[in-house]
Amino acid sequence: LFQYKFRDLTIEELRNVNKTYPNFTFSMNTYTFKDGSQKDLLNFSGTVPVKYGNSYNMPIRLWILDSHPFAPPICFLKPTANMGISVGKHVDAQGRIYLPYLQNWSHPKSTIIGLIKEMIAKFEEELPLYSLSSSDAARQSELLSYIAKITEGETDMKAKSKIGGGKTEGCFNKITVVGAGDLGTACVLAVAAKGAADKVVLLDLSEGAAKGGTMDLEIFALPNVEISKDFSASADSKVVVLTVNSLGNAQTYLDVIQSNVDLFRGIIPTVSHYSQNSVLLVASHPVEVMTYVSWKLSAFPKSRVIGVGTNLDTERFQYILANLLKAQVPAKDAWIIGEQGEDKVPSWTSCNLAANQTEAVAARNSRETVANRAMEVLKGKGQRSWSVGLSVADLADSILKDKRKVHSVSTLAKGCCSINSEVFLSLPCVLGANGVIEMVKLEEDSLVQEKLQSSAGSIHDLQQQLKL
Repeated sequence: LFQYKFRDLTIEELRNVNKTYPNFTFSMNTYTFKDGSQKDLLNFSGTVPVKYGNSYNMPIRLWILDSHPFAPPICFLKPTANMGISVGKHVDAQGRIYLPYLQNWSHPKSTIIGLIKEMIAKFEEELPLYSLSSSDAARQSELLSYIAKITEGETDMKAKSKIGGGKTEGCFNKITVVGAGDLGTACVLAVAAKGAADKVVLLDLSEGAAKGGTMDLEIFALPNVEISKDFSASADSKVVVLTVNSLGNAQTYLDVIQSNVDLFRGIIPTVSHYSQNSVLLVASHPVEVMTYVSWKLSAFPKSRVIGVGTNLDTERFQYILANLLKAQVPAKDAWIIGEQGEDKVPSWTSCNLAANQTEAVAARNSRETVANRAMEVLKGKGQRSWSVGLSVADLADSILKDKRKVHSVSTLAKGCCSINSEVFLSLPCVLGANGVIEMVKLEEDSLVQEKLQSSAGSIHDLQQQLKL
């Protein structure tokens, strides 16, 4: 168990399982994930009692990830040769088990004992296995043998994946979008349309069968798009996009954010475990706070945790200046920075206004006037899901293709503009394969600095009230 990060907690929990279910046998075996990657994991097999008219012993196998107990086990039925799998809302054709308990897994309230209890309860509602006749059993023995190999990590899937696609793992660009709401679906469609990735995985964390947009994505299957409820499907993503927002019954703004933090506690460690070299791209609200939370929970370097920030506002701002107002200022030097929402501010990265001071003052005044007009136009533009999706695809494209393009994104602002607290604010950053490569220096403006410091102060105060 030396590779397990929380060894003592894991051993203690397995002892509890052994007391309650002494028939389980424990071992270390190689598990093969969906993408073909392999890992030696602790697992245990045994039967659980299920009453469905008669009493049945259901054979199961649970794989314990090395980030346990912060990530849920991977669960399978282990049918014998005379058993068939009843595919349903909790079990797929390979015997993989899906339960609300797994989707909502959160240490310390979630335990393996609790998981098994829910498994029994769900199996008693819908029996997952049935008895085959001897002829059916003979026909299915080969299939069951293959399924067993998949679940035990004995296939050559890894070799096949390297040969089949004509691409090595090193240059395979994979994006995972976490959350299958309107924003998550919009991100998947935008990324697919832009051709930013070789594969897009949509992690649907909602309970029950696919609904709404997710169901439509399955019906009108897009090439290179996979929909899954299983975190392991995200393995080895280059970019992980977070779009989830809690829909709890929160009463105050702080409660809403805390609810999101609680949600992220069950997500970030798991996706970080599966994609340890990824860039986390946060689109959840409020983006500055949730980017900070993602940074803390993932323990990733600050360069690889980015919020979508004011990238969309900046792109619109530059477009309005250049195309709607036909402004005589270089739009590419204009940026929206700070917080998403009402407290965002325009800024500039170029200070070559004029040769002498008089002309410089006139040019600055002219620039401020046109910037104010552009901000008024910008105010009337809401942020629809598809708009944010396009912005996310733009950012992901710059990261995956190592474009080294400048974007205004939420990044750790400590040390900038005399900000001393750990807060994330939107600032112009060069983005590449490893996230933020460098921050672009802004023109010095005392008013802009004051606004950024004010935003940093209010965000920091809010973060201090959260329970991480």
